[in-house]
Amino acid sequence: MKATPSSRKRNRGYDDTHRALIETAVRLISEKGADALSIAALARATGIDRTTVYYHFASREELVRAVRHWSSEQLTVAFSGPASQEERIDHISRFVLENPELIKLWIEDFVSGTDIRESYPQWDALVAGINALAGGNGTDAEIFCTILITGAVIGPRVFRNSVRPDATDDEVTTRFRKEQQRLLRDLNLLAAPKDTR
Repeated sequence: MKATPSSRKRNRGYDDTHRALIETAVRLISEKGADALSIAALARATGIDRTTVYYHFASREELVRAVRHWSSEQLTVAFSGPASQEERIDHISRFVLENPELIKLWIEDFVSGTDIRESYPQWDALVAGINALAGGNGTDAEIFCTILITGAVIGPRVFRNSVRPDATDDEVTTRFRKEQQRLLRDLNLLAAPKDTR
């Protein structure tokens, strides 16, 4: 069945409302923490009837899952896409520093025992990329990727909160980028065959 102009418009309206609800939920979590998020709070913040919000999210848990998925998409940008390696690494650090409450949700997913592919859909591609970069040098790509992701997602907040509370976002971002690039460069160098002459 071919979509009519009216159904395309209705779907676009649904998608726009859905996106607006998630973005507002993200803002509420960032401002007040995940415990403050409810269907009623979201309806009040958006000025949308609670019934409409329930049409998009059957429960608070479904809404939180959508926010986690949105956060995951923001983090995945850093491991793929057309931006330079520097821009992608910076994107993660900035996102982590600017959205601590969202990162708590994402970390909760990480340690909950669910398949990592649910919270980070690019996992298999990342492991394959690290395997290719390591070139058979004995690196355990799954362990390396676990260290890479947890360091990138947790590291900037720990550094900012506990190591250098006086550091600006730009300082933290720059320092994390340089060290992550060094680690990736070292991994690549380890993969290069040694000159035995």
